[in-house]
Amino acid sequence: MPHRRSIVAALAALAASGALVFCSVPAPRGPNPTADPAPGMPITGSRRARLMQILAHPDDDLFFMNPDTQRMLDAGVPVVCVYVTAGEHDGRNHIPGGGDVTGDRAAYASARHQGLRQAYAALLGLDVFAEWSRGVVALHGGRAAEINTLSDGFRSVELIFLNLPMHSRRSYSALPGLWRDRSLHLRTIVAAGSPMRESVPYDYDALVDVLAGLMERYRPTVIQTLDPDPDIQQSDEQTRKKDSEQRGYSDHADHTAVACFSWAAMVRRVATATEGGGHVPAFVATAYRGYYNRHWPKNLPYGVLREKAAHLVPYGGSPDWDCGNPSGCGDYNVGGVRPLTNKKGWVRSTHYRYPGAGPVVSAEASGRLVAYGVLGLRTVRWRETRPGSGQWGAPDDLGGGPLAPALGAATLKDGRHLLFALRFAGLGGRGEDNRREIVLLEQGTPGGAFLAWKGLGSPERDDDRGRRIGVPVSVASPDGRVHLFVRNADKGISTRVRDTDGRWDRWRDLGGAEVQDGLTTVLDGAGRVHVFGAGRTGVHHWTQETMGLPLTFGPDGGLPVPGDPVAPVPTGDGGIELFYRGPADASVIAVRPGKAPARPRKAGFEGYGPLTAAPGPGGPLLLGRDTHGRLQLRTGRRLLTRTRGAPPLGSATVRTGRSGTTVVGLGADAHPWTWSPGSGTAG
Repeated sequence: MPHRRSIVAALAALAASGALVFCSVPAPRGPNPTADPAPGMPITGSRRARLMQILAHPDDDLFFMNPDTQRMLDAGVPVVCVYVTAGEHDGRNHIPGGGDVTGDRAAYASARHQGLRQAYAALLGLDVFAEWSRGVVALHGGRAAEINTLSDGFRSVELIFLNLPMHSRRSYSALPGLWRDRSLHLRTIVAAGSPMRESVPYDYDALVDVLAGLMERYRPTVIQTLDPDPDIQQSDEQTRKKDSEQRGYSDHADHTAVACFSWAAMVRRVATATEGGGHVPAFVATAYRGYYNRHWPKNLPYGVLREKAAHLVPYGGSPDWDCGNPSGCGDYNVGGVRPLTNKKGWVRSTHYRYPGAGPVVSAEASGRLVAYGVLGLRTVRWRETRPGSGQWGAPDDLGGGPLAPALGAATLKDGRHLLFALRFAGLGGRGEDNRREIVLLEQGTPGGAFLAWKGLGSPERDDDRGRRIGVPVSVASPDGRVHLFVRNADKGISTRVRDTDGRWDRWRDLGGAEVQDGLTTVLDGAGRVHVFGAGRTGVHHWTQETMGLPLTFGPDGGLPVPGDPVAPVPTGDGGIELFYRGPADASVIAVRPGKAPARPRKAGFEGYGPLTAAPGPGGPLLLGRDTHGRLQLRTGRRLLTRTRGAPPLGSATVRTGRSGTTVVGLGADAHPWTWSPGSGTAG
């Protein structure tokens, strides 16, 4: 096919119709079904893995969600991508090094869609100009959208273009306006060459209904979207515009609005499905940071980064390519080596908005494992079918929703479990409540039923600041107290402590330096509580002078800068050792905190992403991903790789016992898996 040389050259270089708005006050809508936090609802799931991604713009998945999307496709998981805006901006498809171009919104939207077809063909391992099936899909409320489909054997990708405008005459940022303003209506962009022939009207409820309807149709087991509550970021106006960020926050306003619509749609999907005794749909939600990546150390090592950035080459395309689309062969300003040379560095990291340590796993008196996680925005419990079987029964609904996907946990002296979660206490646009809170589920008796959910509030008094808090982490100390920690709106740490009588004190700011979410806790040999956070200039550390005293922030001898959350593990001499990867580094650092100067050592274990560490009989156990995204476990001098089973989601949990080492995680089929590593690499 003509002009293939330009594709090869780009990859080689990498490796070495306007929007309309009309205003009227809509008729009052009947009350929407609302989330019910009560437990005991039935849960349904097909165990057929399917990924749905909900994006603001063409390319958000490639910049912010990969390499996760690639790993899903490689494992044969069907992928459905829903692009809410047309990505048309001012209609100018800028050619690097070229002069000014005339704005044509319909053509630029079409060129970006073509870029996505090229990128996903490459992700499937096919020719970038592979032929797609293009048509129109019917949506909720009589609406319709363009759909593109490409299959390769049992693997498939569907691209759905809702094509709402990025800008309108009434609201420059149209999607944020639609989230805030009940009277705002938008009409979609009709991309050049699209099988769609007419624009479609949308208001707030229509978009939520369409997204919820797509979830009902496709029944995904995993839903990936963007960050609904980005960090506070105060930049001068020139810097803010250069970084393409909204005023006051570290992300594009469209990312935030689409993430909020996505979470509202998930809430509506669950509420509608469970009306009248219906079943909770079994899906796992994941949110990814966006322009946040600009402000923190980069966490992808070069080999993984190169693969991620390479998939932006066919998306960017080139005006020299013969792709068959008269409106353009990609988003030209993104192609070539530009993702790697862009100073904003968005492509150089993949960060989760709600990082967690994997399922909460415990063992009953019989030895049967129990796992807790979040499914359908609700806490659930799975039990092994019998001790040591490695097989899991159907989930029991423990309620509490709508919840963020990561749980914190602590176990009291009497064996009772405490589960902590971040709850969307209010999630509404148009001036409605938009609040977050920390909630607690406490077991009434050891091994028995749980009590009612209890709200623990927020360290922030203002709802907007409260949206910025992180996921809870906790630890029970030997003196009977339970320490709860969350990242606060100032990017520091706040805490509440439960006394031995079960009463909680007030939220308290621990001060110290700014850290990313993904806090980790550990007890040392003296029973003191330690909390670690990944900062911009190093690992930051809070601890007690002696057990029972409040935690304080202290310098730690210049610990090396981390790229991801830190994995602490107690040592045999009563101390603590930390394991983590530095920025853009595939190798793991091992270092002991509290000693100046710090003496880090290389611990090998090449890969990317967060680590899990636990004490083992032959030294610390390390669990994480290799550079291909497969889980690997280092125990003593043995390195084992999980090569079978459902593709893992996020982090996993490692346990040691009489029967050896067991790893438990959640798969893309929204069901737990167990890996009991033996000899070789079978998993």
